[in-house]
Amino acid sequence: MKKARLPKDMEPNPNSNFKVILGSSSVARKKILADMGYQFTTMSADIDEKATRKEKPEELVMALAEAKADAIISKFQNIQNEGKDVKPTILIAADTAEAIIPKLQIEEYNMDAEPALLITCDQVVVYEGNIREKPSSKDEARHYIKGYSGGCAATVSSVVITNLKSGIRKGEWDKVEIRFQDIPDQVIDSLIEEGNVLNVAGALIIEHPLILPYVKEVVGATDSVMGLPKALTERLIKEVL
Repeated sequence: MKKARLPKDMEPNPNSNFKVILGSSSVARKKILADMGYQFTTMSADIDEKATRKEKPEELVMALAEAKADAIISKFQNIQNEGKDVKPTILIAADTAEAIIPKLQIEEYNMDAEPALLITCDQVVVYEGNIREKPSSKDEARHYIKGYSGGCAATVSSVVITNLKSGIRKGEWDKVEIRFQDIPDQVIDSLIEEGNVLNVAGALIIEHPLILPYVKEVVGATDSVMGLPKALTERLIKEVL
């Protein structure tokens, strides 16, 4: 069978000895990973996130990143069983965790030459001790953002990386605190009307040009707030290789 080739712009970085698969459809995460110098493919986990519940935000984002990683691995296994030619090597999911997963049957993936990394992530916003995921409606998104006005919120982000060749998985979470100035109602209305805030945890997009002027202070890394902490991701990659 002829080996399938990736599009040229998605081929692995010639300076890297591993492939990268981002298990996320997030535009922000794609941009961050590209800014880190990686070329990668993407794959969606398609899980029911509401089916996984934890009391602590750190445990929740970790469990969800793990679940996304497991779902994508299952997809790879199904492809294997169908006899298709795929080359995964490492899986990255976001949350605080460290585990060894069963080795995949990788003969058909022909991964002797190089490993591949799969990265999966999750994020929630914590406000006044309550966990906030993606808003279920415009009204809920408006309620969320109004609460941030003149106040403080935190993001808890997880990253899990699984080496699909060795089966090694490493994961951890990162927390960032954001303090806001008063946010005018017209700005909130514009954000709701635009709609992007409906697709992110806690309706929180601090890099958005409408909200950025009202961010008073970020205690931590901005890339973590955007969903993929760079320093943590780089460290976990090294640990699974």
